Order: sequence, then C-alpha cells, then structure tokens
Amino acid sequence: MKKHLLILALLFFLYEFKAQTPRMCLYEEFTGETCPPCASTNPALNATLAANASKIVAIKWQVPIPSAPTKTWSLYQTNKAEINWRYGSNGYGYASQDNATAPVTSPGINSAPSGRIDGQHQWIFGATSDHPVTLTNAVISTAQSYTSAFSITMNRAWNKTCTAINLTVTIQATAPFTSVGALIFRTVMVERNIQFSVQPGTNGETHFEDVAIKSFPTLQQGTPMASTWTLGQTQTFTMSCPLPSYTRKKDEVALVGFIQDDGNKKVAQAARADKAAIPDDAISGVSAQVDLTCTGLITPTVELKNEGLLNSITVLTLTPYIDGVAGTPVPWTGNLAPGASTIVTLNSVTSPALSGNHTFSVDIDMSIPVYNLIKNATKVNYMVAANYQGASVSEGFTTSTYPPPGFGAINKDGGPGWSRNNLTGGYNLSTESTKYDFFTNTVIGDKDELYLPPMDFSQASGAQLFFDVAHAQRNTSSVDQLDILVSDNCGISWTNVYSKNGASLATAAPVGSAYFPDSGDPASWRTDQVDLSTLTQPDVLIKFVTTSDNGNNLYLDNINLSLTTGIKDRSSTSLKVSLFPNPANGTTHIMMNAMKAGAAKITVINTLGQVVFVKDLTLAEGTSTFQLDVKDYAAGVYSVLIDSKNGSMVKKLTVTR
Repeated sequence: MKKHLLILALLFFLYEFKAQTPRMCLYEEFTGETCPPCASTNPALNATLAANASKIVAIKWQVPIPSAPTKTWSLYQTNKAEINWRYGSNGYGYASQDNATAPVTSPGINSAPSGRIDGQHQWIFGATSDHPVTLTNAVISTAQSYTSAFSITMNRAWNKTCTAINLTVTIQATAPFTSVGALIFRTVMVERNIQFSVQPGTNGETHFEDVAIKSFPTLQQGTPMASTWTLGQTQTFTMSCPLPSYTRKKDEVALVGFIQDDGNKKVAQAARADKAAIPDDAISGVSAQVDLTCTGLITPTVELKNEGLLNSITVLTLTPYIDGVAGTPVPWTGNLAPGASTIVTLNSVTSPALSGNHTFSVDIDMSIPVYNLIKNATKVNYMVAANYQGASVSEGFTTSTYPPPGFGAINKDGGPGWSRNNLTGGYNLSTESTKYDFFTNTVIGDKDELYLPPMDFSQASGAQLFFDVAHAQRNTSSVDQLDILVSDNCGISWTNVYSKNGASLATAAPVGSAYFPDSGDPASWRTDQVDLSTLTQPDVLIKFVTTSDNGNNLYLDNINLSLTTGIKDRSSTSLKVSLFPNPANGTTHIMMNAMKAGAAKITVINTLGQVVFVKDLTLAEGTSTFQLDVKDYAAGVYSVLIDSKNGSMVKKLTVTR
C-alpha cells in the first residue's frame, strides 16, 4: 500500500514538474511577394491561425524566393537584413527538410511557402510536410499540448508621441530548465494586417498578415537569458521599440516575443503584445495668434479641443517653445468634454529681441490610461519689430536663410504660404525669389504676410519701394490679391499703399497648371514702384499681404527700399538698365538709358548684404555706359542698384569663375 502511494506521489510530482505553464506556440512562415504558391496558400493559412488564436501566434518572413521584389518599398526590401539572416544558409541555420523521409539538403530555408512551429519542422507535430497547406487544427493542438517551463508577460504602451512602443517583458520559470545552447528572448515587431492597393511583388498578393517589420534590439542579438533556471526565477526588462519609417498603419503594430534555445532551435514559449489603437482620447492644440510684438513680450493663447469620443480631459501640462527653446511648463486643470474646446492664455514670455522671424509652439502633455501622449500644437511664426534700421533694403533671396534676416513671414493657418524659390528669379537673371502658393491654397480669403525689416524713416527723403513681380491667374475669374500695408504704431492700424488683384496683378496670361515664369520670356516679370516719400516716422512697419482666391502662383524678387536722402522724383519707367555680359567673369557693362541727365549712384551688394562697390556718376540724357570690373569678385549672385533722379532700378549680376 505504501509503495503504491509513493508511486502515485511521484507521478503527481512529475505531472506538476512537466506541466507548469500552457504553451503559446510560435508559427513562422517563410513566404514571398513574388511567390505564386504563397499567394494561393496564405488566405487559408490565415484562417487556420485565426481559428487557433489562443494556441499560436505568427510571424511572417517575406523572403526573396523565387526572387527579390524590385520595388524598394516592398515588404522584403524594407527589412531584408533581418529576413536574410532568419531564412538564409548563412544565417540562423534552420535546416531544409520538407518531410520526415526527405534528406537535409542545406542549412537555411530553400523553398516558399514553408513553415516552422516552435523552431521545428511541422511534420514533427503530425503534418505531412513543412508546406503551410498541411497546417491543421490538429497539428496546432499537438504542438500546443507540450507544456512549457516558462511564462511570459508582455505589457506595451505608446510613447508620448505615438512613434514608439514602450515594452515591459517579465519571464518566470515555472519549472527548472537548462538550455542546450545560448538561450535568447527575441522581440519581433509585426503588422497584423497590411492592405496594399497595388501588389508590392509580382504574385498578385495585396493582403498580408503578421508581417515582420523590425526586431529589437536586433533579431540576431535578442535579449540574452541565463542558460540554467530554477523554479520561480524571474527576469524583467524594458525596451523602447521605435516604429520604422515604412510602417503602414500604427494601429496594426504588435510585438511578438519568444524564448529560443539556439543550441537546438527549439522555442520554449511565445507571447504577443497585440495591436493597440491610437487613443481616441486625444487633444488638439492650435497655437494662438502670435503675429507681431514690439515690446519683447508675447502673450500666446492656445485653443485646446478634446478630439476623443468617450472621456473628458481634466489635467494636462502646456510647455511653450520659442525658437525651439522650452519655456516654463504651465499646468491646466478643468473639464474638457469630448468635442469641446477652450482657450488657454499662457503667461507672457520674453521673446528674443532680434528683429525678424521667430517661432512659437507648445507641447501639450497628458496622461490617460495605457497612453502617455504629447501633442505638438502647430508651430506658428511671429514678427519681432525692434532695432528700426535707417539703411536701405536690397533683398534678392539669394541665401538659403528664409525669411531673410530682419524679414518675417506670418502664416496663421499653417497652410500654403510664403517660401523661398530657387528655380527662378526676376527677369530670369537668377534662380532665386520668394513665392506665394496661391495655386494649392484652397482656403478662399486666407491672408498671409511677409514683413520687411522694421524701418526708421526719420532721416529719409523721397523713400521708394521697388520690387519685381510675376503672376498669372488660374483663369480670368480668379482674383488673388497682393497688398502692401504700412504702420507707424506697431500694427495697431495700417495704411494700404498698394493693392492689385486679378488681371491687374498678373504679368502673364491665365494658365490652368501651376504657374512658373517663362524662362525664355523676361517680359513675364514686371517692376512695380510704391512711393513712400511721405513717411518720416522713426518706427515704420511694411508688409506684403496676400489674399488667396486659389488662383495661381505669385513670385517677388529684388525687393528694394531706398532711403537715399534728396531723391524726390523716381519713376521706374524713366530709367532702363541692362547688364552685359551676364554672367560675367572679368568685366560687365552697365548700360543706363535715362530720360533726364543728372546725378546717379551705382551700388553693388553681395548675398550677405555687404556693399562691395559704390560709385557716384553723372548720367547723360539718353544712353550712358559704365564698365564694372568684377575679376576680383567671388563667384555668386550680386545685386546692382542704380539710384538716380530718373528712378531706381536693381539688376542681378552673376559672377562665374
């Protein structure tokens, strides 16, 4: 009797020892985007895997069998280094043996589609071969019936910007275990469902499931584990898993983890942190109207809107940024119901005193269950008006800095706006200008602003503004508009000194496609002049303002604001100037045709805004020619400004070497 009880006790102990944890099996399919049998096999395979979701998790490796897809964005091409290691003869070393009686032909997978269960051949668990078509419910049940000496817990959470998954893994030994070789925990990021509109390969397959897209830290390295484990021993680790740039849908991303003995390739246990939606409880932030400051302070406001469907938002933190530098965080509490919005006024912030363009944005930091989020409110530009300058402005947009130093570009809605163009310039004498994109701006009535540097007119006499313009209407009914406004009270009020729209603004015939000035037709440009001779204030602001009718593109170049004392009468039509040769590498001739004889000045300015040449001369009535020596000039684009009683004119000169 005692002997029988002892036997029963031993059997019970062995049962507890062997059956500590149910197994989650790992299924690896080696399939391919150029493999016709794969395309016909996968739909049924996916259905079988879905029917056994409590028993098995899958990773699909998109191998280059029979050939590699040629498209660089294909599932294989975007992750080929890891895939090549997992399937290839020089990689992990899975043996090629289609069934129990077939010879082992080589290391590595040599046919597709092919499958492995827990790192072993399918036929070990009752399938007739390694072809996925032979995977059945019974085969999966047999594989899953073998218990495991480990349990795995995987917990995931989006990072604050939903660009990476923070993963915590806890492994516990539920029975003693000793591995044959190195014991490795591998973490593979998969997309559960991918639907292409166009096949990425050549087999017609557009729907893919459980596709491996990235491993962490790498597939080859994995996370090392101890070779020998005792009952109850644990290992916990965390990792950040950034989504690769080629991820199709964030909310389809899952993480599959598995313990593998590299000595015999067997997988001891697997688990999956399944896909998780981007949170519905989200908030949007729209930066306030920070357009202009003359005091060195801005008081931004932020509109918050709860874009979620279920929960109110009660707590968050707003961190303002000026020119990318974080300010003091501002806590907010309240009750923002789904769909509701509110305006939050932040504390006044000291702005950099440098005149010109600056940026404001805000991070909205909140915590809700499972997700820790930072939403970035749209970055907006604002203009600082300080250090009012008394020097003339000559801007040809020849440097990559945009807006140019001292200038400011305001785009309140963040849509199409002012930008630097490096394909065409005034009268096609250069390749630089500033462009306003009416063509793609579908917000009718949208206004955007381009500020000149703050100006001091107190010592000016006869100030004039010149600029080159090129524009076409989309059709004869489009009325995009350009205005020039001036203010002497820091934008409290503005005076309109120039306004053109529709056909009066255009320099070319209407065109239905995106307008680009004809490089073979300098007549596609026009020079406009604005008389500012009545301005004598020490603090003048000038801005170009566009009003969109979703017409066609506008280009401005050679914006010149002349403050030269004593020049009263300027007319852009009474002075004609040409340069030849242009480009030049030795000398160029400046030919000036004036209606009246009188004093004039030639000024040459480089791309840094430095004056490199000044010459006073007297123009004769009719044609005068001046020879300019440029052999010592550095290669580049120069602005040549001619001031005279006949008017002012700016031309671009290209110096080559």
